[in-house]
Amino acid sequence: MDLSLKGKSAVVTGGSRGIGRAVAEAFATEGANVSICARKAEEVSEAVRALEARGVRAFGQALDVADGAALGDWVTASARKLGAIDALVCNVSALAVGDNEESWDKSFRTDMMHTVNAVAAAVPFLEKSSNASIVLISSVSGLEVDFAAGSYGAIKAALIHYAKGLSRQLVGKGIRVNCVSPGNTYFDGGIWQTIEKNMPDLFASTLKANPTGKFGTPAEVANAVAFLSSPAASRISGTNLVVDGALTVAV
Repeated sequence: MDLSLKGKSAVVTGGSRGIGRAVAEAFATEGANVSICARKAEEVSEAVRALEARGVRAFGQALDVADGAALGDWVTASARKLGAIDALVCNVSALAVGDNEESWDKSFRTDMMHTVNAVAAAVPFLEKSSNASIVLISSVSGLEVDFAAGSYGAIKAALIHYAKGLSRQLVGKGIRVNCVSPGNTYFDGGIWQTIEKNMPDLFASTLKANPTGKFGTPAEVANAVAFLSSPAASRISGTNLVVDGALTVAV
């Protein structure tokens, strides 16, 4: 299926590895130009080279997304380097599971406020696009109470609410807004690989809870993001697409 993303420009936070990297690669595979950011300069440079090897324009910058000013500057630079912004994907998470002041602060500043700040910076460019899309990466932990209840789950739930509100606020500007909520997603260097090594009982019980008998992959999440960001999803806004292999039971 041609998603009609060729020549479009996508901006992805946290695009050097995991779900963010898979999203950036999905856009590039469809022929879209891509800008990414992440903390580590060497990882950003490697990802940009890999994206350029797919025959698209790519740009990247190392920064902490919790720094609102730096994040805004990167969004503006991305628009300048790519010529436009047609899609914004807010993917970064602090993965701060806990119920203490530190975990709440990290979750709020990184997961929530990086999203708010990225949206604010990108909207002036998105409203110039003929197919403008924002996708926020939430989690199934924002849908139901699980081991990540506390700061992580609550902020992920807030992102779903925020996306719904934005979809109504920005519809007049021609900007669609959706959420994607992944279930347990495994990749090298990811949280579930860490849990596998350090908390094998939790890993085993979580794997057993997945009806498919396996964790998801970043590419499976990225395919959903690319679709929602494309003209093929022109009538979809304000939804939360759960990508979890029937893990959750909420209706």
